[in-house]
Amino acid sequence: MKKTVFTFLASGLVMITGVKAQTIQEGKSHLYAKRYNSAKSVFEKLLAVNPNSIEATYWLGQSILEMDEIASSRRAAAGQLYSKALQTTSNAPLILVGMGHVDLLENRPADARQKFETALTMTKTKKGDDPVILTAIGRANVDAKNGDFQYAIDKLQAAADKGEKSAEVFLELGNAYRKARPGEGGGDAFKSYKKALEIDPKFAPASLRLAQLFESQKNHELILEYLNESVTRDPQFTAGYYELFYYYFLRQKNEEAEVQLNKYINSKPDKDIQDEFLYAQLCWVRKDFPCAITKGESVIAALGEKTKPKVYRLLADANFQKGDFTAAKKYSDLFFVKKNPDDYISYDHKLRAEVLSKTGGTKEEILNNYIQGVELDTTVADKIDFLKKAAADFKEKKWRAEEAIVIEKLIATKPKPIINDYFDMALAHYFTPNYEKTRETALKMIEMYPDQIYGYEWAYNASITMATDTLKTEATRDSIKVAWTAPDALKMFDFTKADTVKYRKQYLSSIRFLAQYSYNIAKDKEKSLEYFAKWLEVDPANADAINSYMEQIRKMPAPKQTASGSKPGATSAKPTNTQTKPVAKVPTIKTMYSKA
Repeated sequence: MKKTVFTFLASGLVMITGVKAQTIQEGKSHLYAKRYNSAKSVFEKLLAVNPNSIEATYWLGQSILEMDEIASSRRAAAGQLYSKALQTTSNAPLILVGMGHVDLLENRPADARQKFETALTMTKTKKGDDPVILTAIGRANVDAKNGDFQYAIDKLQAAADKGEKSAEVFLELGNAYRKARPGEGGGDAFKSYKKALEIDPKFAPASLRLAQLFESQKNHELILEYLNESVTRDPQFTAGYYELFYYYFLRQKNEEAEVQLNKYINSKPDKDIQDEFLYAQLCWVRKDFPCAITKGESVIAALGEKTKPKVYRLLADANFQKGDFTAAKKYSDLFFVKKNPDDYISYDHKLRAEVLSKTGGTKEEILNNYIQGVELDTTVADKIDFLKKAAADFKEKKWRAEEAIVIEKLIATKPKPIINDYFDMALAHYFTPNYEKTRETALKMIEMYPDQIYGYEWAYNASITMATDTLKTEATRDSIKVAWTAPDALKMFDFTKADTVKYRKQYLSSIRFLAQYSYNIAKDKEKSLEYFAKWLEVDPANADAINSYMEQIRKMPAPKQTASGSKPGATSAKPTNTQTKPVAKVPTIKTMYSKA
């Protein structure tokens, strides 16, 4: 009798275990297909029946970590789950690994490693380490940005070498190789995913990973081939349809994108109002902004405070494109109040800057949004592209001071700025107007590109503009000519005299200034006549006027040197706008710039 009872109980345990394994597998299938809500629901139901189920607890934590929530919230929720389970299960090794996974995500690698090694020690047998624990450790390290990918490879390879082969082990091993060696298409990651499919031909996640493996190589043919393969292997593979939707969406193949979107929705067991957001995106890319707004607002109506920030982003953009700037600002404000740090990009600040420019935002607010936006880009190329767009926006608005600030940041960001960058900054300063910064930038151009005319020309343009500013006193204008304009004109003269045909305009500008400067300020009659003679050589069309000037100078007495007099290129203190004692008047050639 006892034997019969024992046999009955044993077979009952086998049956219960089989049901449990099948149910756990069902939850994992949802998780791998990115049906996270469904996966979470399965594991919660399992725990409702058996609150001490270690396996269900571990996988519930893994599902929480994948939910579409702010990362810090996900980590906190999973950490609370695992922390409580450690107390109720006497530090079960699998839960310990789950807690180590959270530690890694919270940037506590030393704590994580200690938990991993403890779990391995607790489960080690004469046959070696437990493959379940090895796989969980590998998964944790692959999932974290600061995970030890080689450590993951070692543990997953050890798991693969033990007992019955598992498609899941080879999937994680492929993921570890991919993280350790980004961009690898035909190596160990590829082989691992293929091995997973040999073990289980219906294991669609491996096909999806093969598609993602070729994204870095931009091999669209293979990407599409493996995406289609994933949904062929499992016609209910939600993650595959999701990726196919975005594959066509990003290429603006809208009809095919809508087909895949409907397959994505139909592959899920439950209706999800957030799928309306995907439809809103489809409307947006078709430039059907009223449709995008209607779909997006339906999500807000259903979810209220639980609405994802990305919905507000889309509504801000759609309303801006539609021309409803008040609504665009409303949703832009909401986005920044509720923004998800994990889904927060430079474009958000660019859009906000554009919205503010249409709704009375200050120059400072708009500039700050561009500066904050560029900090969110992760690559130098993206930062450069973003700053170029910002500079172009400010130039179009004729906000030249802000343009100059952005170009200065662009130059600081670029590994190798080019002369065009400095030239654009010089012009932005010039039209601000900020002539001192223009000249400073131009002198930098001369230093870096001494064989180009632009630095010489714009240093002179800036200093001559300051030297002829009627708001300044005559003494100050003369001081500027001595300290800045004369040296700048002389540099431009020396550069252009080698080719007076190519640089005729700049050559004439320099000798005209130097001719009058030499007589009126430097008090050097002979030098003045020398420059007039050079002017005459290249400008015979104005010979009569030039000869007239020269005749006037010859008849005039040699001017006396004064305290303010100085030869071109002489060192002088920086000019100021303060009132100085007037210098003695000398005859001035008044029509020098009205001829020729």
